[in-house]
Amino acid sequence: MTFRFPAFLALGFLVAVPSVQSAEKRPNILFAFADDMGRYAGIWRQVDVPGTPNDVLTTPNIDRVAAEGALFKNAYVTAPSCTPCRSSLLSGQYFWRTGRGAILSGAVWDSSIPAYPLLLKESGYHIGKSYKVWSPGIPADAPYGMQEHAYEKSGRRFNTFSQTVTQLVKNGQDRETAKAEVLAEVSGNFDAFLADRKPDQPFCFWFGPTNVHRMWTRGSGKALWDIDPDRLQGKMPPFLPDVPEVRQDLADYFGEVQAFDAALGLMLAKLESIGELDNTIVVVSGDHGAPGFPHGKCNLYDFGTHVTLAARGPGIARGRVLDDFTNLMDLAHTFLEIGGVPVPSVMTGRSLLPVLTSEKSGQIDPTRTWVVTGRERHVDDAREGFLPYPQRALRTPEALYIINFKPDRWPMGDPYHLDEDPEPTPEVLTNNTRVTLSDMDSGPTKAWLVGRRGDPLWKPYFDMAFAKRPAEELYLMNEDPQQVRNVAADPRYEKLRGEMRARLLHELERTNDPRVKDDGATFENPPFSGPVPDDAKAPKGAKKTGKKPPAK
Repeated sequence: MTFRFPAFLALGFLVAVPSVQSAEKRPNILFAFADDMGRYAGIWRQVDVPGTPNDVLTTPNIDRVAAEGALFKNAYVTAPSCTPCRSSLLSGQYFWRTGRGAILSGAVWDSSIPAYPLLLKESGYHIGKSYKVWSPGIPADAPYGMQEHAYEKSGRRFNTFSQTVTQLVKNGQDRETAKAEVLAEVSGNFDAFLADRKPDQPFCFWFGPTNVHRMWTRGSGKALWDIDPDRLQGKMPPFLPDVPEVRQDLADYFGEVQAFDAALGLMLAKLESIGELDNTIVVVSGDHGAPGFPHGKCNLYDFGTHVTLAARGPGIARGRVLDDFTNLMDLAHTFLEIGGVPVPSVMTGRSLLPVLTSEKSGQIDPTRTWVVTGRERHVDDAREGFLPYPQRALRTPEALYIINFKPDRWPMGDPYHLDEDPEPTPEVLTNNTRVTLSDMDSGPTKAWLVGRRGDPLWKPYFDMAFAKRPAEELYLMNEDPQQVRNVAADPRYEKLRGEMRARLLHELERTNDPRVKDDGATFENPPFSGPVPDDAKAPKGAKKTGKKPPAK
């Protein structure tokens, strides 16, 4: 693979330059990033053991990216919540280094934190996005400066794919015509973005639909995509009740994953038609696990933090499955290096280029055998006093170790109203996330569990999802890959628990995590996150690229 790198190095920045000769064209970057899409795609049927929920998925375009490039078996987010995950991805740093940029409600981005899209823009890239990049909203000082880079005039209905298509069908359209009408908006937005670039200008486009995020239409998985919920019977993970209501909920979620895949296919086809696909790095992933399900979104178990990550493009050998552990914050460093842009020394992520450009499968980098993940808050009023639920975790091939810093708090939010008469109805629990246990999104699965919490048969599932948790959790991957049997208190594993705790705390201290630096005061008190640590910012006066900064 050959990249063209600028001849300059900026003050306060580091760059790792591959020993390759210059090329005339820098690669384009297409980043397809689905809101709330975990480790789900048809390609996993060829990698994992059979009998998992992936058996029912059909995603030919995600599968194509993986087959024509590399698929990461062990890709994780830094946080299983949209805003902290995205602040981490944009900055190339752990979310606890991005201050209020990692807080869902009332987020404020500190512009002193380098963000990879703006660095690419300053180096000459044409940048743009459709739909969600950084949440909530896009304030004037957002890291992407995306007001001027949004391409959404063809429409935003894709974000409510199942709702929109279902209504079009009710209005008399046949199913495939209705789906094509909504998908055409994706093509229109992408075409407008490509039309805006200068001749031969490299581009970086972020496709960030929110359709995989709730709410989707009940029954849409089968109605729109022929995903039969009964095919999931016997394939559900042990923390999900294997009952018709939950199977249908998961099938509907998978329908939105397949809609995302269809949109990806349109963009790949466009690049192929204009002769740019072979000069484009295509990366596909999601920002955390499934919403509205136990163990998923807002949890540090694999169902919440483990995601699909596939990449294809110039220099990436075909058909490789990689065991290397990666955190999505590594993408910022990687994208900058691909674009020949100096990498800020404050980034805690590491470039994936040495792994991507290898021709081998399996474990490429012997040091990539672990990731650290964490969580502070999702919905601000989930607990009385606006308190977070602080967690950090270390994941290795052998085990998952979690510290729950405040085990006296409710992990999924206070159980508001559940002891009241009348308590929330199933309809309310399906549609109103904030009514109770509000760090789990509303939906049929949540309503089903809450409604059966008094049934001895189903109470263990409710407790697994919502009950208070011990200060430490330890799960052994060989014996318990779905992480449902906590052995942290078992004396047989005391040595392993101690070793993993020490490794985790060392990484938190090394990266100035306020949770271990000031006992979490930064996160506990309004405005819920204090100043960004100096080592997370670009040095004052650093000249990033020698070019004029982007207009405000």
